[in-house]
Formats: sequence, C-alpha cells, structure tokens
Amino acid sequence: MNQGLNGLLEPGMLVRHPQEPDWGLGQVQSRIGSRITVNFEHQGKVVIDGAQVMLMQVFDH
Repeated sequence: MNQGLNGLLEPGMLVRHPQEPDWGLGQVQSRIGSRITVNFEHQGKVVIDGAQVMLMQVFDH
C-alpha cells in the first residue's frame, strides 16, 4: 500500500487537513498503518484514514 507522504509522518509533527482548514494546526499523536491520530487546535483529536486524506506537513506556523 502506498501511503505517500503520510507514510513519513511521526508523532510530534505538525500538519493541516487540506479539506478542513477551520480545524487549524494539528499535531500527529500516532500513526499505525494508514490510521493517523491528530490533535487539532479547533477540532480536538481526530483519527484520519491516510489512504483517503493526504495531510499537509507544516514546517513554520
């Protein structure tokens, strides 16, 4: 299974959800296979299917 850039995500990395900009900045909590748990500043903890959504890594915020 090709996870694309989501396969490089590790706990502590900062991301944004491309279809949900109102969720704000998120911090990766865990990644198990294609399931990525992210804690977003305005949405809380969300489990994302990395096979369906390509999160955008944030390097400066």
